[in-house]
Amino acid sequence: MKNRLIDLNNHLFSQLERLSDENLTVEQIETEVKRTDAIVAVSEQLIRNSDLSLKAATLVANHGDRFKPMLPTIFRQPETLDGKAITDGTEK
Repeated sequence: MKNRLIDLNNHLFSQLERLSDENLTVEQIETEVKRTDAIVAVSEQLIRNSDLSLKAATLVANHGDRFKPMLPTIFRQPETLDGKAITDGTEK
């Protein structure tokens, strides 16, 4: 799955290239503009989410782990990694 910020960057540049295609018809340009609007809307949400995570990481870096319990969804360990359960060796 491509869900990293670098992948978003690649999607944005790919869309820019599609919009710059001089061989597009008027209808195709309209379709690409609609696609661009949707991509921009989703991209803005992803960027806001990443900005929030960065702010949380900065808070912890500047003030220590005492704020970590208040940010569980950002610092929680995933239960699986690449589809495999992550365990600490103890039975649960």
